[in-house]
Amino acid sequence: MITTARSGKNTLKALQYLYGPGRRNEHTDPHLVASWDGFAPDPGRDPEATLAQLRDVLDLHVIRYGQPVKKHVYHRMVRADPSDRNLSDEEWADIARRIVAATGIAPDCDPDGCRWIAVHHGDNHIHILATVVRADLTQARLRGDQYRAETELTEIERQYRLKDLSDTRTPEYRAAIPKRAKAAELRKAERLGQEETGRARLRTGVRRALAGAATEEEFLARLTMQGIQFEVRRLPSGDAKGYTFALPTGDPGGPVWFSGSQLAADLTLPKIHGRFAIGVDEPAPSRPGDQGRSVAVRYRASTTTDRAVRTIDDEARAGQVAAVVGGAIEVLDTLALTSPVLSRKEINQAARALEFTAVARTRAARTEVRAMRSAARELLYGGPAGGSGEEGTAAATVLSSLVLLAIVIAKWHAAQGNQRQAEAAHAAATHLRAAYGRHAGRPIALLDTRGRQLPEPVRERQETAVRQALPADQAARVLAEDGWAALAATLAEAEQAGHDPQALLAQAAGQRELASADSPAAVLTWRIRRDVGLPAPAPKVTAQDRRTSAALFRSTTKRTTSSPAAAVTPPPALPVPDRVRRTR
Repeated sequence: MITTARSGKNTLKALQYLYGPGRRNEHTDPHLVASWDGFAPDPGRDPEATLAQLRDVLDLHVIRYGQPVKKHVYHRMVRADPSDRNLSDEEWADIARRIVAATGIAPDCDPDGCRWIAVHHGDNHIHILATVVRADLTQARLRGDQYRAETELTEIERQYRLKDLSDTRTPEYRAAIPKRAKAAELRKAERLGQEETGRARLRTGVRRALAGAATEEEFLARLTMQGIQFEVRRLPSGDAKGYTFALPTGDPGGPVWFSGSQLAADLTLPKIHGRFAIGVDEPAPSRPGDQGRSVAVRYRASTTTDRAVRTIDDEARAGQVAAVVGGAIEVLDTLALTSPVLSRKEINQAARALEFTAVARTRAARTEVRAMRSAARELLYGGPAGGSGEEGTAAATVLSSLVLLAIVIAKWHAAQGNQRQAEAAHAAATHLRAAYGRHAGRPIALLDTRGRQLPEPVRERQETAVRQALPADQAARVLAEDGWAALAATLAEAEQAGHDPQALLAQAAGQRELASADSPAAVLTWRIRRDVGLPAPAPKVTAQDRRTSAALFRSTTKRTTSSPAAAVTPPPALPVPDRVRRTR
């Protein structure tokens, strides 16, 4: 459950909102479920009751107070999680009474508490409306009411077996996650037909400018390239104090500026300068005609990600996790910039989900930050990649590593009791699986076909290698998977190239325990192909393919030679993989 509160100075206007349709027609069947004395008039169910009558009884002590109260209206919303069961009016009434008692509106066993009502709407939430003057004509002491309300909600969730959102209410969680858009920003985005608010789009742009940047000058230059406006605020001494950013806009009022801290906790000037101080490893300069650079950098990013995965277990220090999360976001942002359209959106969504797994108020491990930021920088300088062939296989490999990274981040947060962060990491893994499937589907299918066509002695030899290289439980799981045939084909291909399958399996499995992986067979397949440098899976051109192509050419030539004016243009030959061309 979540709860927020606001104050106001017009009781009738607040009641009109509660009993009206809402801003987007979200109010259905508004009616009272509880009040300070149980006898307040209910305009929602009593046709003779009016909003003015309800206003008058709520304002009674405010009028008797005899002097102006700046904001005498207290308005608190309490909402259940969408996945929770629908609560009855009686249950909401009990929750309302407990919340007004906890906040100080109407403490238990206090006959002089404030007057209040609770209005229930159809989408599993209530609004508590109160006036803050007590019956003894003193004002209620509400300082710290939010924390008391959240503490009470934690107990309510436990008793009613509702979804536990207590970690979202801690100061540490709120300090770590991206700053949420306000209601006015959400309405503006909806009015303009935009999927994201300006704040969210600006945050993504700033992160992409920062990903892999070595210096402040490079970071600011990338902002300019994206059209993002920025200012460096300075102290009277001339030292930099902070950044402000804005998206270009055609609004007469000009752009809306956000400080780094209004976007996310790690986008403040000190945190950004901290990344520059850690530094990055510069990628090797590209050479003319350097083909396959984007492939190589993706394989290296996969290796770096696998190393990062090894640093995280249930006992890992928060600083290590913070470093890996921050670095993974940079890697994903550069992948989103350089990946083909078919996976770009899912990769970006994974990056945005991973922002909600950040660890607050801890110093990130420098080694892990530098390694991941260097991988991001190399991806950026490696340039764009396609979605098929060697580039698609390399993309599938690095995405497979990132899926596993998201899973182990989720496991770490779950072990710490951070439910919301664990759910965000699982969401990132879901998006990454979707992106992975768009690159891996065809090569895995080709490898699966090859594996099923292997001679029986070859298949048995690879199966023996799996049983000897892996623990018994892991070997049994790998051999029972649908992906086993693709792994067998990869092992046979590596063996033909002169490698020992058992040694390759031991090396690939030793890079990280496989229990966390969705498909250990697929993880092993991609790691072995990356480590050995096997070419991308491609359909073999058989003798029958060549005979069909020749027959098609002859028939086309026969038809076109009957007309002297017709140019004889042979049809394009069937595609021949590079590996086949080299062996002819």
